[in-house]
Amino acid sequence: MDIGIIASRYAKALLKYGNDTGTEERIYNEVRILEQSFRRHPNLRDALANPVLTIRDKFTLIGIATAGEGDVSHEFNRFITLVLKNRREQYLHYICLSFLNLYRRSHHIATVKMITAVPAQRAVWERVRKRARKLLHANIELHTEVDPSIEGGFIIDMDDYRLDASIATQLKRVKQQFIDKNRRLV
Repeated sequence: MDIGIIASRYAKALLKYGNDTGTEERIYNEVRILEQSFRRHPNLRDALANPVLTIRDKFTLIGIATAGEGDVSHEFNRFITLVLKNRREQYLHYICLSFLNLYRRSHHIATVKMITAVPAQRAVWERVRKRARKLLHANIELHTEVDPSIEGGFIIDMDDYRLDASIATQLKRVKQQFIDKNRRLV
């Protein structure tokens, strides 16, 4: 069976289950944290695919990746139990991504990623959020990242659009212009 179909079916079921029980937002936050854990720790996927680990160990591992030492909601626990019982744990990261996409689409949430060379102030975040909300006509989920390699300025990713106003990119453009001019002279 295709990975996308499996992930989509489980994600739709979780979204409907959360909607029916009224815990959709809490499940969304838990799935978002779990997906971030998958991104930060690539070995998590390998551990879940490991046949030596018992279902109980995998359940505990997912719980720790989701809530640390805190508690996970009853609905999310039931969902993870279903995934483990059906031996679909190797698809869990894809299920998380599919769920996040479905939830954001159903609640008109757009994700915006802002990359700066130094940590941005709260006022800058709010201005970016306001402008993005106005442009996209959606609620904005803003993620910030600090990357000193851009040397200054900022990069903003909104859905499929990228606004690159970084110093590093501008320097590359100027360098390329000099190279192009020198080629013409020779």
